[in-house]
Amino acid sequence: MIHGPSLGIGAAIASVVIVIIFFGINGISSESELVLEQTPTIDQFGPPKVTLNTFLGNGSPILGDNNAPITLVEFGDYQCHFCNVFFHNTEDKIVQKYVETGKVKIIFKDYNIIGPDSVNASHGAHCANEQGLFWEYHDILYSNWTGENNGWASSENLLKFAKEINLDLDKWSECMLNGNNSQTILASNEDARALELTGTPAFFVIGPDGETTRLFGAQPFETFERIFETELKK
Repeated sequence: MIHGPSLGIGAAIASVVIVIIFFGINGISSESELVLEQTPTIDQFGPPKVTLNTFLGNGSPILGDNNAPITLVEFGDYQCHFCNVFFHNTEDKIVQKYVETGKVKIIFKDYNIIGPDSVNASHGAHCANEQGLFWEYHDILYSNWTGENNGWASSENLLKFAKEINLDLDKWSECMLNGNNSQTILASNEDARALELTGTPAFFVIGPDGETTRLFGAQPFETFERIFETELKK
């Protein structure tokens, strides 16, 4: 996959309205809107509090234009089958049509629910980020996925992936051994629990007006396209 530059998070959104949408066999249903105030919390979700940082913090560098009007946040697990399906079937289409054209920016956040190798893979990506290659490592992880808890994300393979994308292996290995990004990964998992997520992948599409739509599962490109186009017309 070809990814655009990774840029920092821009100015905070003044307020956010969350529209929770469930896609499944029986079609689409929605719940009432929840409002985030300017110093945002959502009591309806229950403790811990949900803030803008719950969506935007403790994640990857931004993929795309920092000024893109729409933000797509993915909570994923590198061992997750349906995360892999999304990566191969949908993500590249989103990148080509919306990220590379400056309309959407993407943030990936860790939600490690499958096993220890999921956590190790997250560490590998964040350590790659210290050398500016988060998205390249993210891509090589999903490109080498072969299942859950079967060893493909072993320490030996994670090192091999680092070598394949030309990371400085000494620096990367030192980062891994020191657990430099442990707190970021733990905090991202806490953010997922604060949002009451029960599986991966889970997505939040934050529009230019702050309205946020939640999607569950490896939705097809057309689902994201419909939401993006609706948001872009506002």
